[in-house]
Amino acid sequence: MKGTLLAFFTLTSAVCFAQPKVYTQAIINTTTNVIAPEEEDVQDLGRGQDGGGRGGMNFRNMMDGETKFVTVLKNDLVKTAIRSEMGKSTIYRDNSKKITTTILQMMGNESGFFVSDEEQVAMQKRRDSMMAERRKKDTSSKTNNNFDREKTAPQTEIVYTDETKKIAGYVCKKGFLITTRFLGAKDTANIWVAPDFKIQNLLSTGSITGMPGMGNMGGLNGLDKIEGFLMRYEMKMRRGRRMEVEVTKVDLDAKIDDKEFEVPTDIEIKPMREMQNMFGGNGMQRGGRD
Repeated sequence: MKGTLLAFFTLTSAVCFAQPKVYTQAIINTTTNVIAPEEEDVQDLGRGQDGGGRGGMNFRNMMDGETKFVTVLKNDLVKTAIRSEMGKSTIYRDNSKKITTTILQMMGNESGFFVSDEEQVAMQKRRDSMMAERRKKDTSSKTNNNFDREKTAPQTEIVYTDETKKIAGYVCKKGFLITTRFLGAKDTANIWVAPDFKIQNLLSTGSITGMPGMGNMGGLNGLDKIEGFLMRYEMKMRRGRRMEVEVTKVDLDAKIDDKEFEVPTDIEIKPMREMQNMFGGNGMQRGGRD
C-alpha cells in the first residue's frame, strides 16, 4: 500500500513539474519573413487592385520580405511594435476592455484607428455575407453556396516529433499543426514549441492578425492547444508565398511600466470603419493561406 501511494505521489509530482510556468509580463522580439516565389512577375506591383492603377493602394505584396516585431505584455495590456520596409506601426491591445488600437506610420503619414471585438465580429459577418453573395452569382464556382462559417470552423490537431531545436536560448520540440478546413481541405504548419513556459493573453508573436483589414494573415488556428509557447512556425500562404516566423529574444523578467501602454494623444484616432472607407469599403486586401 505504501509503495502504491509513493508511486502515485511521485507520478503526480512529475506531472505538476512538467506543466509550463505562466508569465504575466514579458518582452519578446520576433522576426517574420514572407518569401515570394522566384518566378513571380513583379512588373505590376505598383498598380491598383483592378490592375489599372485605380481603386486605391495595392497591399498584395506589402508584407513581402522581413518584418521585425517587439511585443511587450503586462497582465491585460499588450503592445506590439512592427517595423518593415513599408513603415512602422504599433498595435495596442487592452484585453480587459476588448479594444485594439493601431497607429500607422507609412510614407511620412501618421494615422490611428481603433476597433472593439464586437465590431470586428460584425465586420467578419458582413464579409462572410458578401462572399456568400458572390458565390451565388458565380455559376462556375464549385463551392457550396450554403457555406456556414460556424458549422465549418477549422478543426486542428497537433502532432509532436522527437526532433528538438534551440531557439532564443530555449530547447523547443518540433510538431505539426494540422488544420482541416471547409470541404475537408487540409494544410500543415511546422511548429517549434518551448514547453517550459506560457504567456498569459499571448498565444504567439510575429503575425499581423491585429492589423486592420489584414484578416488572418500570418495567423494559425488551434494555438490554444499548445502546452508551452510557440517559438517558430513555417506556413504556406497565397500566391505561392511562404512565411517563416521565429522568436529571437525572450525576456521573462522584464520590469514594465504602465506608461509603456499609453496610446499617443497627438495623433487623431478614428473608428476602424472610417479606415475601411478609405480603401474602398473592403479594407486592405487580405493575405492568409490557400
